[in-house]
Amino acid sequence: MADQLYLSVWYPNFRLESLPAALVGVLRQFALIAKDGQPGSSLGRVAAASVYPINWTESPTYQRIYVNDDRAENSADTEGSIIDNAVAEATEQLYDDCAYEFEMNWMLWLPEAVAEADGAEFSTAWRLEPAKVRFTGFGPDFDEGSYEQNGHIRVDFGLDTPWVLEDESLDRNAAERIQQNVEKLLAFTLSVEKHCGISSRLLWTESGEPLAEKLIARLQRLN
Repeated sequence: MADQLYLSVWYPNFRLESLPAALVGVLRQFALIAKDGQPGSSLGRVAAASVYPINWTESPTYQRIYVNDDRAENSADTEGSIIDNAVAEATEQLYDDCAYEFEMNWMLWLPEAVAEADGAEFSTAWRLEPAKVRFTGFGPDFDEGSYEQNGHIRVDFGLDTPWVLEDESLDRNAAERIQQNVEKLLAFTLSVEKHCGISSRLLWTESGEPLAEKLIARLQRLN
């Protein structure tokens, strides 16, 4: 069963005023991984930014969606979606009880069921597609101090299917695609650990299943 996948990171002696710089640091590491071997203006830029007050049941007090394709030429979005600029605008006013969320994209191999020529059987094709990732920086009082469980910054990768797809009939091509996804995920996680000055990190799933064991099991099956 598909599960939601997160990375939570905590910083030593963290203060709210440090949040914008911390967000920029994590987003930059993600951009480096996202753009590696993938030319294109949208990768490495912020796709959307929102600010939520109090808790997740409240409507955002700030929201901006960026156009990062050919339509953005000579527009304010071109400069606004640069990581430093997007974070600076969204965090211009910092509040203890707010969460600051940013969306970016990277390319992952995703499975797609396709019909065979006779229309009676199905197989799985894999396509390199943009996948949305959300980064949330938490004020200390947002959602009753949920940063203690979620991290000062939480990265939401979406469903874990691209990394731990359960399918007994995986062929060599599918195995290679999943392995490439796993390598990208681990590269980002290790890059944050190495370059962002964090004190701890946790890669976890919403169900609480031990993700490390799932990834190790998956890699063992692929090899």
